[in-house]
Amino acid sequence: MFDNRVVTALIVVVGVPIVTVAYVALVEWILERLPYLIRQRLRPWLWVIPALVLMGLYLIYPAVNTSYISLYGPRSEEFVGVGNYQNLFTNRSTLLAMRNNLLWLVLLPLFTVGLGLIFAVLFDRVRYEAVAKSIVFVPMAISAVAAGVIWRLVFDFKPAGQPQTGTLNAIVTLFGGEPVPWLIRSGINNVALILVGVWMWTGFATVILSAGLKGIPTEIIEAARVDGATEFQILTRVTIPMMASTIAVVATTIVINALKLFDIVYVMTSGNYGTDVIAVRMYKEMFQFRNFGRASAIAVVLLVAIVPIMIFNIRRFREQEAIR
Repeated sequence: MFDNRVVTALIVVVGVPIVTVAYVALVEWILERLPYLIRQRLRPWLWVIPALVLMGLYLIYPAVNTSYISLYGPRSEEFVGVGNYQNLFTNRSTLLAMRNNLLWLVLLPLFTVGLGLIFAVLFDRVRYEAVAKSIVFVPMAISAVAAGVIWRLVFDFKPAGQPQTGTLNAIVTLFGGEPVPWLIRSGINNVALILVGVWMWTGFATVILSAGLKGIPTEIIEAARVDGATEFQILTRVTIPMMASTIAVVATTIVINALKLFDIVYVMTSGNYGTDVIAVRMYKEMFQFRNFGRASAIAVVLLVAIVPIMIFNIRRFREQEAIR
């Protein structure tokens, strides 16, 4: 007998294309038998319907169902109304996770966009620009889980007097210092985790900002130099203002990733030692405490927090398209 996974794979690989081709053929067969005007009006809708159905099935329905579950108790049996949301904003563990997310929201975009802009400007002036950008971009090719494992080894800590297997503590002890519990000590562990995020996302920011930098006409830069502007003045008064839309897109992308951050924190600390974030908290409520209502409430809050950022991004995109 076939394994259920084999049957599912066959359905996906063979069945989906067959159904798609059959649907297209049926739609075109029906349209050919309708008057021209009706055909022109119906064709876009008939072609879009499958996409709308899939979007409703995999996006809208889960969002609505999650909102519904968030109004119920741990086992989705007792209706508690906004009780889960009240707990979300009064529970000490959840508030700590929110505080850490705010820290990520401030520091991750600040350092990522800042370093990305500096690298983009510097690399634009060297002959080995492509090689330099490739080196900075390499961490983006690594999964967040792999990055977490790598940096967990870098931050590894052993008590004083024992051989230090962590790269940073090996360097610290080499110069006579005491080993530092980077991922355990409150006050530095969150910053250490954010450093991993900066390491991963700086390459993305560099590449996008570099493309925006190359879109600035060289005549404007040369005119500023002729007028006596220093390189710093050109950067702050010409380059950055003309790249404002690109910087905003990169920043909002990083902010969204900071809001839904999960992999790095879960792999490196599992949210322990005061490093918990909202997404990790949601995972714990769902799979450790089996409290589906609270987990769903956290998911709804995350969705609500991301929606305004997405709207802002879409509006900026439309403004840019209008200018073009």
